Amino acid sequence: MIDVIHYKDYVGSIEYSEEDNILFGKVLGIRTLILYEGKNVDELRKDFEESIDVYLNDCLKENVEPEKSFKGSFNIRISPKLHMELATYALKNNTSLNKVVEEALQAYSKRLIHS
Repeated sequence: MIDVIHYKDYVGSIEYSEEDNILFGKVLGIRTLILYEGKNVDELRKDFEESIDVYLNDCLKENVEPEKSFKGSFNIRISPKLHMELATYALKNNTSLNKVVEEALQAYSKRLIHS
């Protein structure tokens, strides 16, 4: 299990380097590489938040849309049989395959969070 921190809709990892005796991490869910570090949790959080702010300011200066962390789109690989069953269910219930998968993931997520 990995520890994470949040700031302005971005998620960052928290890792420890025994060799360097520091905490470090990177912003997750985007292609741009944003790294940060600190000697303790407070320093790590400060560097994480400053790194996000610098990234957002750079995007603004360059008139570039900042990447969104976990923008809600991802590919999954499932068995052809399960794909067919879910697609058939969606058709019979006048809904989309995306909606069926989203509802299933929401139910699963609630179970995980509340267990």
